[in-house]
Amino acid sequence: MNCEHRCHALWGLTLLVLLCSANLYAQKIENILYIIADDLKASTLNCYGDRICQTPNIDRLAAEGMVFKRAYAQGVVCAPSRPSLMFSRYGKIDKEKLVSFPQFFKDRGWYTARVSKIYHMAVPRDIVQGTNGVDHEASWTERFNVKAAEESSPGAYACLSQNVFKTELTDRQGAGTRHRMYVSVQTPGRGQDQPDYMAADKAISLLRQHRHEPFVLALGFVRPHYPMVAPAPYFKLYDWSKISMPERRKGDWDDIPKPSIPKSTSQSCGIDRFPDNQQRMWAAYYAAVSFMDTQLGRVMDELERLGLRNKTAIVFTSDHGYHLGEHDFWLKSNLHEEVTRVPLIISAPGYAPGTTDAFVELADIYPTVVSLAGLTVPAQCHGKSLLPLLRNPLAKLRDYAYSFHKDGHAVRGKRWAFISYGTSAEELYDMDKDPGQFTNLARDPQYRQALKHCRAVLDTKLKMQ
Repeated sequence: MNCEHRCHALWGLTLLVLLCSANLYAQKIENILYIIADDLKASTLNCYGDRICQTPNIDRLAAEGMVFKRAYAQGVVCAPSRPSLMFSRYGKIDKEKLVSFPQFFKDRGWYTARVSKIYHMAVPRDIVQGTNGVDHEASWTERFNVKAAEESSPGAYACLSQNVFKTELTDRQGAGTRHRMYVSVQTPGRGQDQPDYMAADKAISLLRQHRHEPFVLALGFVRPHYPMVAPAPYFKLYDWSKISMPERRKGDWDDIPKPSIPKSTSQSCGIDRFPDNQQRMWAAYYAAVSFMDTQLGRVMDELERLGLRNKTAIVFTSDHGYHLGEHDFWLKSNLHEEVTRVPLIISAPGYAPGTTDAFVELADIYPTVVSLAGLTVPAQCHGKSLLPLLRNPLAKLRDYAYSFHKDGHAVRGKRWAFISYGTSAEELYDMDKDPGQFTNLARDPQYRQALKHCRAVLDTKLKMQ
């Protein structure tokens, strides 16, 4: 073959590759499997750097999809976070005038179903009662609740903030009780009586029923939300005595404003009296995560068995993160990194797996799935489509991600994390030098320009609402 022929052949091959790539990216999804875990902090997952928690199915999804290392929730408790995500909005949401992302697809003829907790449910109350919680009925063609005993499940019960361990079903901390957040139960069996197992069962059934039509299947897992109930073998995966607690420093709260200290602290709940139980909290949390991961795997396996994987986009995330003793904080309800940062994995046919450090928000999910379906993103969305990052993980979408909690607001960028409850109650952290957020720089004159910059960024976000 002469040089000219070789050049033509090479050009032809290059053109073929480009055409194939274009077709690959032009591929439109026909289904959406949206999966949200409850109170799942990113830093406990292997694909986010944890080397203890065993999550083989989340790891499998991460290997197949794009892992967003810097994804941030807007709300930092369930009730505001979930509608913010579903409607892609920062501020107050008028559910009568706005359209949720499942509703968007339902209006275009797709089957849409909710299984368990997607909008806010009071856990454990709505699970024990099998009720809808604060749902948005217009989102769904059908909706399905699960009903389970939660803290009253048979097994080894612990209330770790009170140092109570027993198997009797009487006098357990449940819905509305002060110490329900520190409860774990090690149950017998494989967990068939637990809400996430039931939710996976229902999701599998719906996949089989609706595999021949376009669908949005929204599956809500309630673990690792308290009570941390899981079969005993999942607890045996984690030796609590070998778990190292997060670093804590004397006087840690001295330089942060009062509104930034949550209600649930080691001292306020009493778990400061029981150092071993703080480690047990981690072990119980890990056990609940691993149990949830098993249910995720069952659904993923069925999706593949039915031949739906090559036309279904999978979105996996959480409504917000969690504190497990960092700064002596527990639970959520504040604007520090462990709570605002969440896992987000998107696996869509035609897009290569990878990881990205770009700053993204949960509000971006709505415009992303709409774009993946080849449709026009509604003007109501405050979020942005993540397609540019699915195509190129080095792309940049925004410089800062936004979060809020009651009267507090936060923005998180590559270097700076800024939290504001008003100009007299601010926090500024240099995340390059202080990723644990121990030193508040807001009153340090050396960082006046950085503070001014972050205030301007936050003002821009607030004007969008």
